[in-house]
Amino acid sequence: MKLQDIYRNYRRDLRLIEKELGKSIRTEHRQLNQSAAHLLDAGGKRMRPVFVLLAGKFGDYDIQRLKNVAVPLELIHMASIVHDDVIDDAATRRGKQTVKAKWDNRIAMYTGDYIFARALTIASRIDNPEVHRVLARSMMEMCQGEIEQIRDFFDENQSLIRYLQRIKKKTALLMSVSCQLGGLVSGASPEHVRRLRLYGYYVGMAFQITDDVLDIVGDEKILGKPSGSDLRQGNVTLPVIYVLQRGSEEDRRQILEYLRTKGQRDSIEDILQGIRTSDGIDYAHALADRYLKKAYAVLTRLPQGKARDSLQLIAEFVGRRNY
Repeated sequence: MKLQDIYRNYRRDLRLIEKELGKSIRTEHRQLNQSAAHLLDAGGKRMRPVFVLLAGKFGDYDIQRLKNVAVPLELIHMASIVHDDVIDDAATRRGKQTVKAKWDNRIAMYTGDYIFARALTIASRIDNPEVHRVLARSMMEMCQGEIEQIRDFFDENQSLIRYLQRIKKKTALLMSVSCQLGGLVSGASPEHVRRLRLYGYYVGMAFQITDDVLDIVGDEKILGKPSGSDLRQGNVTLPVIYVLQRGSEEDRRQILEYLRTKGQRDSIEDILQGIRTSDGIDYAHALADRYLKKAYAVLTRLPQGKARDSLQLIAEFVGRRNY
């Protein structure tokens, strides 16, 4: 089975979710319609809805219930992307103009806020207080993660623990919640829901670490954004932290000079090349693999079947992806 097969197997339900996403962002306000539609049309992997559907297979699968989880979670992800692009001053994402670049920061922020509100409106259809508690807590932590990322911009004194805490809130949390709520609304057993949540967390951590590596070593045409975008914006990721702590004296000097002058001194291309040839890339890959091994271990304690096989395949994709 290939990753595309998973999407193909669920194409009817994913089409329904895509249709619901389109309906959910429509409004009488012309400007919001345009900016929200622009974001939706940019596409994406739709991993969070897929996680919801697969987790739903461990209980009583009902797409009419699951869509009220899958759609809000994807909307929350979309809203966080819009806000992210404002914070990072990003002009492109997936090779297309961001909302803030096509319009401006104010439109982008209001678009993100509107999409967040739509997510909560749709989630209110779910008659389960635990779902609402999980969503509310997760959105709060995601916002905290964004604030922490801003706080840490151009900060040379970052630890591994601080980095991991940040990416948990930024990325892993929503993937974990997608798996958790898919199981929860389907009536899966508490133990299965707990294991699904852990699987999503481990895969989410590996996903973001891999993303941070690709930002440095990936192909710009495939990524749809300039190489080294994170460091250009002051976001100090794991490969950079490794070089700061264990790299050569020259590589450390260049990065420190860059961070202390907020990108005004030293060539970013020279710095990126130093990171690429350091052990920081292998170190980050190894840590991502450790998280994936934990994900595989959790899966072995879930019932065998196509859903578990698909979750295994997604984890394997995360480990080898180049986009």
